[in-house]
Amino acid sequence: MIITNCKNCNKEIEKREVDKKRCKNLFCSTKCSHGYRVNNAKTEKQCIKCGTVFSSRLKENRKFCSQSCAASYNNKNKVTGNRRSKLEQYIEEQLRITFPDLEILFNSKEAIGSELDIFIPQLSLAFELNGIFHYEPIFGNKKLESINNNDKNKMIECAKHDIDLCIIDTTSQKYFKIGTSEKFLKIITEIIISRSGETRTPTPN
Repeated sequence: MIITNCKNCNKEIEKREVDKKRCKNLFCSTKCSHGYRVNNAKTEKQCIKCGTVFSSRLKENRKFCSQSCAASYNNKNKVTGNRRSKLEQYIEEQLRITFPDLEILFNSKEAIGSELDIFIPQLSLAFELNGIFHYEPIFGNKKLESINNNDKNKMIECAKHDIDLCIIDTTSQKYFKIGTSEKFLKIITEIIISRSGETRTPTPN
């Protein structure tokens, strides 16, 4: 006899060694055996992003065929951004002070159905502040590929809607400081002024 664990409830059970060799899953009772089989039975589902039919366990609340589809769907359908950096927040505060009469949308999906960091409808102008996650596989190559594909799609959609998209590489800022943030603010401010024909000086902090 050997001591092993019930595959369903993890309770310690005593079984014959021959049973262990013969059967991959062992259970403490008929109830656990039935419960495990029910919970792990597979059914066909349809991905709500791409329509692909895939198999999934009954107990799994999966709606997508892959992580890529899940990320793409959630990014497009979330109402607001939830991972804004301190740099983005700082730039929003300063732009609202510098251009109080100009409509500036932040993390909005209004223009292309996908989130833009900064969008100015009146000027058909948008900005993306791209940190290190857009250029290096911090969370793996698969995640980087997904981010890059999303970036490309934004560029394509902006072109379709006649929106000038300015990509600003912020990887030089390792952590947030007002001093290192001012150069990014200056770039954005100067482009806005150039497009709007206004003459303004960013408000001092």
